[in-house]
Amino acid sequence: MQTVPPLQVDIDLTDLTIESVQAGFAQGRFTAESLTNACFDRIAIHNATYNALVFLNHAALDDARAIDRRRAAGEVLGPLAGVPVVIKDPMDMVGFPTTAGWSLLYSKTGGVDLMPATDSPVVARMRAAGAVMLGKTNVPVLSHTGSHANDSWAGPTLNVTMPDRVPGGSSAGTASAVAASMAVLGLAEETGGSIQNPASAQDLVGIKPTIGLVPNAGVVPLSGNRDVVGPIARNVRDAALCLDVLAGYSAEDSKTLASVGKIPPQGYAANLRDDALQGKRIGLYGPGWRTQPLSDEASQLYLRVQQELKEAGAILIDDPFAGSGFAELREPTPPLPNFDARGLESIPYDVEQYLRRLGPNAALKTFAEFAEATASQDAFGPKGVLSFMHSLPQFAAALENPSMPPDISEFIELKAKYLRIFDAVMAGHALDALAFPQMRCELPPLHGKDTIQETTVGEINIAGLPGITVPAGYYASGSPFGVIFVGRQWDEAALVGIAYSYEQSTRHRKTPNLS
Repeated sequence: MQTVPPLQVDIDLTDLTIESVQAGFAQGRFTAESLTNACFDRIAIHNATYNALVFLNHAALDDARAIDRRRAAGEVLGPLAGVPVVIKDPMDMVGFPTTAGWSLLYSKTGGVDLMPATDSPVVARMRAAGAVMLGKTNVPVLSHTGSHANDSWAGPTLNVTMPDRVPGGSSAGTASAVAASMAVLGLAEETGGSIQNPASAQDLVGIKPTIGLVPNAGVVPLSGNRDVVGPIARNVRDAALCLDVLAGYSAEDSKTLASVGKIPPQGYAANLRDDALQGKRIGLYGPGWRTQPLSDEASQLYLRVQQELKEAGAILIDDPFAGSGFAELREPTPPLPNFDARGLESIPYDVEQYLRRLGPNAALKTFAEFAEATASQDAFGPKGVLSFMHSLPQFAAALENPSMPPDISEFIELKAKYLRIFDAVMAGHALDALAFPQMRCELPPLHGKDTIQETTVGEINIAGLPGITVPAGYYASGSPFGVIFVGRQWDEAALVGIAYSYEQSTRHRKTPNLS
């Protein structure tokens, strides 16, 4: 990775927020340029340890200077103007190869470079909002795991809160960069836990939006039916302000048309209140949702969360999904013990559409060319990271003709079943949200076969439901314990309010000590 020489800038980046950044600009304590230099200084000091960023964007200093000029000229700027952010590697960003963590998609490790002609919509929106993009962050090969980035061409990313435990994936680098205060916030993306897992693993806030709220064109896909981009931040307000920038219709992603009329006119952070949990009816985790129990220590921590919710004025409903048939819908995909991959059948078609978007000069333009260029490590072969795809009944037909929209009728039927039961339970119990432990037990070791044991990944990814993770304490070992608030489709505004109220009443997150 390119480096910049450390710069001595007297700015305390630890736990900097969007609000404090803007206050610093207004009070003249620092400029966007000096703040960006301070972030590059911190990256130069700590990134060698945590391996969060794989590419640095030196043009960020020019962008920061432009923001300073606009501010000096009296222009009205948005809340993200001058705010340092990081971007997950699979998101197209002009000037950088999109490697998806794979050595075969990076020329300096013997592969080919996928150089986008245009930014992905989410990167373009961050750029238009004045965010200063410091660089791109590490991921596992093709974002295939929600636990770590150990097989990335750039090497493993470490968990800032516990370096010997998994950092969460696939947005491992984004979470580590934010947790280490290399940036104020970052973009992540989820297909199977890749926002909620790393956010919870590193004691952060993550928003996994409703499918269709945020465009995911120009992002290396795992599933056009499940992929969704969202923010990771150190607090709920920052995550909500970032979601304001990301959300909404894009002509490049037709499913975002469904978001029209669903976004609050004043934004997701406009009405945050400390007392938002007062009178809210909150559903609790139980075998009606999933038949996997919590560990003994997770159960004790969850009991404390329940008491905290009560003290904040919430009304708790025990296992509202009992008898609904919801848990019976879950079906891990062989040979994976815990991950339900249904909906990923469309990946050959999705990859072909992604490659077409790169532009006429792209090194790879079709799925066939992609398969040929990566044949030495065939992702779908017996030893490939996506070999489990062959267990999905409609995958073989999709693989035969990647240029044609695939038959995903079985996934559509499953999604409908999930949504019917979910909506009926929420209505039947008059629930405002669910509040579950995001993981059933503490984080496994960084190097090993154990994976993060989450509680909501398959269910909310298949159904397309939103979820917000919030720090909620620690195991005796120091492993972070997080809670996830889940709601109906398009319920982000209500969830943000609930998550903010819980965050403000508990303030569990502690600033990590960096190695």
